[in-house]
Amino acid sequence: MKLSSRDAKGFLARPDAARGAALIYGADPMRVADARARLVLALAGKEAEAEMRLTRIAGSDLRKDGALLDDAMRAQGFFPGPRMALVEEAGDGLAPVIKDALKARVAEDAFILVTAGALAAKSALRKLFEGDKAAACIALYDDPPGPEEIAEMLGAAGLRDLTAEARSDLQSLARALEPGDFRQTVEKLGLYKYRDATPVTPEDIAAVAPLSAEADLDELLEAMGDGRAEAVPGLMGRLGAQGSGAVSLSIAALRHFRQLHAAASHPEGPAQGIARARPPIWGPRRDAMTRAATRWGRARLEAAIGLLIETDMTLRSASRAPDVALLERLFIRLAMMGRDRG
Repeated sequence: MKLSSRDAKGFLARPDAARGAALIYGADPMRVADARARLVLALAGKEAEAEMRLTRIAGSDLRKDGALLDDAMRAQGFFPGPRMALVEEAGDGLAPVIKDALKARVAEDAFILVTAGALAAKSALRKLFEGDKAAACIALYDDPPGPEEIAEMLGAAGLRDLTAEARSDLQSLARALEPGDFRQTVEKLGLYKYRDATPVTPEDIAAVAPLSAEADLDELLEAMGDGRAEAVPGLMGRLGAQGSGAVSLSIAALRHFRQLHAAASHPEGPAQGIARARPPIWGPRRDAMTRAATRWGRARLEAAIGLLIETDMTLRSASRAPDVALLERLFIRLAMMGRDRG
């Protein structure tokens, strides 16, 4: 039977004992793996594999030997508790074998869990599980976790007190990361705040979230936006030591200033422009870019973009000018422009 998104969430957390099989499928392997792990934990417990109550069968192996699933379904382990037969990376070619197993299964047999990638509407596997009232069919889509799902993750990590800004940042982060990466980030946040009674803040999230870019590059762009020209040479030296080339730095700066320009041009103001940027900008970086877009204004940002485009063309030409020195001079000039409020 096909489960709705809400019913699927409930089933993964509290499996219905009346169902003896489930199919989990979706285009995102990490999302499928996460749902599979949740169902195994809820149904058989965290020691299922160690206690040999979970039998894993690769789809490729089952294609070679169709008896593997029947054997796993009926095998008796040494430890008490629910048993599961897991078929991974299944395809429509396995539908006849799995159909026979579902027909032959009795209440005492192991739970049959099948995982697959994206399946078409006419998929034989989908039709098999959707048409079986004793089975569950769960489709996973690429939608980011919603507020309810994020709240469940936070509760599991022991996090219940968050500032409004932190909740907003988590929702942005959920849209930017893969589901598995986001869940791991929330778990890491729970460890980071262990025995800390203060509310979760954007700074806490920034401390544990995966870096989207080199920290030194973010600091360089922030320095230019804030008008801190004196910080540019040192940051350029550190980035050069890390192997960052002039062209790549020029591209990053141009992209950054175009984001600032888009924010400054937003009809509802820079804050709304940054809040609605895609991919999402969150945490302290969001505050810094909002501050810079407000200070610079649309006209000066257009001038800065013109200088960046001109320098980028020079870097890509046959000019003999030293690339890094040329770019450093431009970045200092831009920082001075950012310092000027008039």
